[in-house]
Amino acid sequence: ISRRVGRERKKITTRRQKQMAAMAATVTESLSVSGILLGRTMGRADSLTKGFAEESEKLVDLEVRSSMAGRWRMSTIGIVMAAMPAVIYWAAGLALQSGGPAVSIGTLVAFVSLQQGLFRPAVSLLSTGVEMQTSLALFQRIFEYLDLDVDITEPENPVRLEEIRGEIRFEDVDFSYDEKSGPTLSGIDVTVPAGGSLAVVGPTGSGKSTLSYLVPRLYDVTGGRVTLDGVDVRDLDFDTLARAVGVVSQETYLFHASVADNLRFAKPDATDAEIEAAARAAQIHDHIASLPDGYDTLVGERGYRFSGGEKQRLAIARTILRDPPVLVLDEATSALDTRTEFAVQEAIDALSAGRTTITIAHRLSTVRDAEQIIVLDGGRTAERGSHDELLHQDGRYAALVRRDTQLAPAAS
Repeated sequence: ISRRVGRERKKITTRRQKQMAAMAATVTESLSVSGILLGRTMGRADSLTKGFAEESEKLVDLEVRSSMAGRWRMSTIGIVMAAMPAVIYWAAGLALQSGGPAVSIGTLVAFVSLQQGLFRPAVSLLSTGVEMQTSLALFQRIFEYLDLDVDITEPENPVRLEEIRGEIRFEDVDFSYDEKSGPTLSGIDVTVPAGGSLAVVGPTGSGKSTLSYLVPRLYDVTGGRVTLDGVDVRDLDFDTLARAVGVVSQETYLFHASVADNLRFAKPDATDAEIEAAARAAQIHDHIASLPDGYDTLVGERGYRFSGGEKQRLAIARTILRDPPVLVLDEATSALDTRTEFAVQEAIDALSAGRTTITIAHRLSTVRDAEQIIVLDGGRTAERGSHDELLHQDGRYAALVRRDTQLAPAAS
């Protein structure tokens, strides 16, 4: 009986855990700042409220069912156990009336006491078995994550670089997300000398961001290799890679903490003077100083209290504080207006000084001064050279420049 009850509760608990995950997702999406803004502007606030109520009712139903599952069976066992002494006394009385073997009162009481002493722990053991089966449903979801294969692992004998110059090489690099989708990058061969700059441009889906993610080893190449100062990044320890490569992406992530805490995330032991110096270099210090609480101001969930350009400059200040020798800029200004882009570009120029810089960009105005520009098309290098050289070739890059030139007056 206890095994049947345990199996029943395990099934219900598994469904309850999935429902709790769905509830958590609903709360995260609907009750976040972005979710509330979207619901209000789309006129779907009532719909979001109704959806949350429906999910809550499902969870309440599963909670009740989980608590009540098998109760009548376990209660039946308890009733039987409680009735056993009366049954024993009744049976002994019948035996005496019918002239059967005599049983002394002391023996009868001792037997009932022994039976009660054994039944109580037996019932507790049955309840424990039910709880254990129920708990397995809770651990099952945890085990699902623990059993996942780790894609990016540190080598058994990792290489640690004490001094990092910052030379980056892509040597005949191939990459694909899976076999079905085909190659995302193919035959990429380019060298960025220490302190040099590389710009990667091309149409959407050409593999620009994927190429930049190979340097900090967010992905591993499927062919060829990417090296840092002549060492394959797959052979480096994670600490060396973290110290060597800084990434500023288009989407800035800020914690719900103070400005200082968000900046100090890059360098926990940074002093107030270092934080202020990084903010000045990122052209954001004056704005922070004008806030009522200064660097103690809470940025809010995902930094909603700051504009897009301000969040981007905070991200740049955070990277300046870490001071990496290699910098990856993944379309860091593509979502900004022209005026904000100019301010952010000044911060990026300060960040890029003296560093090996790889810039991914849609707006070609941000990459004109790069020492080397490659144009990706379909995951392959279509063109290579400086800004002037590529314009002279009058190929894909020149066409992209003409497109930007035509779009600029329209945007203005």
